[in-house]
Amino acid sequence: MNGILVIDKPEGVTSHDVVQAVRKRFRTSKVGHLGTLDPMATGVLPVSIGKATRLAQFLPTFPKEYEGQIRFGFSTTTYDREGTPTSDPRPLDRTADDIQKAMRQSIGTIDQVPPPFSAKKIGGVPSYKLARANQAVEIAPAKVEIKEFELVTAELPYATFRTVCSAGTYVRSMVHDLGQQVGCGAHLTALRRTRSGDFLIRDAVQLEHSNEENIVSMDRLLTSWPRIEVSEEDEAKVVHGNEIRGSDLPGDFARIFNKKGEFIALASVQSGWVRPRLVLTSINSD
Repeated sequence: MNGILVIDKPEGVTSHDVVQAVRKRFRTSKVGHLGTLDPMATGVLPVSIGKATRLAQFLPTFPKEYEGQIRFGFSTTTYDREGTPTSDPRPLDRTADDIQKAMRQSIGTIDQVPPPFSAKKIGGVPSYKLARANQAVEIAPAKVEIKEFELVTAELPYATFRTVCSAGTYVRSMVHDLGQQVGCGAHLTALRRTRSGDFLIRDAVQLEHSNEENIVSMDRLLTSWPRIEVSEEDEAKVVHGNEIRGSDLPGDFARIFNKKGEFIALASVQSGWVRPRLVLTSINSD
């Protein structure tokens, strides 16, 4: 079994929990996930199986799309409903139009500070461990891109939203910062990821209903890259990491397949040469 299983992650479990469950369900140790979801969040969690675990670094994780709910009036220590309020509730004296304008001000490439309760490491220690120990947490901001951040419904103090953002963006921080902008604080009460790169919520399955038929096969991954089919002679060279001659191709990378239709390597393409960047183990192994 080699490919990507797109799981619709339920609320209350970690991404690591899902990986462990997939290992047990499919009886394989070669399992990983492409992009962590907080336990409170639901939705698209691509899980790599077998040889696909080695492709993870090349698979696109942008854009990421989310739908969620905000509660205005106070912020929390975790920036979501699972945290402790940092102040007494305050009234929201802004209109839905005001909130939408504030959201639009966040669009673009920004320096975002992750939540203190996150997996972001400080000196090799996840920040949430320091925060739980009541130690001061100062996390350096990171550049992220927010392409869309729009208000969907407003039944204040609650509102629903949709956002499209880059990998590494913390939606909890987006909501917390929005609360600071409108002057009353806010926190995230629900979040659902509807897209992660090429993987969409319509293709996701619940873990307990998943089977081998749900796995996106290797030949259906990275389809925007040119496909090269090689002879047996060139296959032997590629498997050993040696470059081969190739015709001019669009783009800088390509997928290499053998005559049996097996995906055997990823390669860079330049000046008529195809150079293996990642050889996907022996063609006869799992």
